[in-house]
Amino acid sequence: MSSSLKFSAVFFPLIAFSSIEQTEVKYRTSFGSCPSRVAGTLILTLMKEFEKNQSLRDVKLLILKDKLEEKHFISEYRIEYNPIGKQLNFDFDCPEPLMKVQVYKDSGMESYEAILVSNGKLYDPTYEVLLRSEKKLTRDLPYLALPVGEMDAEIQGKITALINKMEPEFQLKLSEVIVSESKDLTIILSVKNRPSSVFMGNTDWDEKLTKLDKIVNYMEGKNKIPTIINLTNAKKVVVKFND
Repeated sequence: MSSSLKFSAVFFPLIAFSSIEQTEVKYRTSFGSCPSRVAGTLILTLMKEFEKNQSLRDVKLLILKDKLEEKHFISEYRIEYNPIGKQLNFDFDCPEPLMKVQVYKDSGMESYEAILVSNGKLYDPTYEVLLRSEKKLTRDLPYLALPVGEMDAEIQGKITALINKMEPEFQLKLSEVIVSESKDLTIILSVKNRPSSVFMGNTDWDEKLTKLDKIVNYMEGKNKIPTIINLTNAKKVVVKFND
């Protein structure tokens, strides 16, 4: 999980795909889905490092040594230097935010927050703030709640794979996802502004998700929204409505 992040109070944003003259070297930048203020700050840091010895190796060593990918939310990067044209190309990308994560402990009396992103990692909540400030994130994020003992790479991977498998329209119905200490999964949907609780158990989530998608689409078409969908047993689906 990303550690608590601190950013400089002053940013020097760059325009994506711009060429910037620095002495004899030209710089071309692409920020992808990254917050431009953070990516711009990183670019300036790497430019200064490159200008010391015009060494691409020094730039990449700095990224690794100072963990700049993690600090600047970078999921992928490519840096290339053309010595003939004296042009240094920076190509960055950042992951899609999937859920707000609330990890709780001590019977829910203490908790901390993070952002689960599309590569399965947890980012500091600052990431969401930066994306919203630049209007690169406009939709509401669903919540993921789980006990601190279950916050490990395996469960992060399973939840991430499940969310990534969902159709975009279905993702918009997600309100909350809860993992219990026994690793049972509960999904709270908001369908036409009405809540629906889905009990998924602790196994066969992919198979159950396929069934859930069909059930929700069918019921939505009939304008009948169930209050409870029990998929604990993958072979036996129980649907309940309000009286």
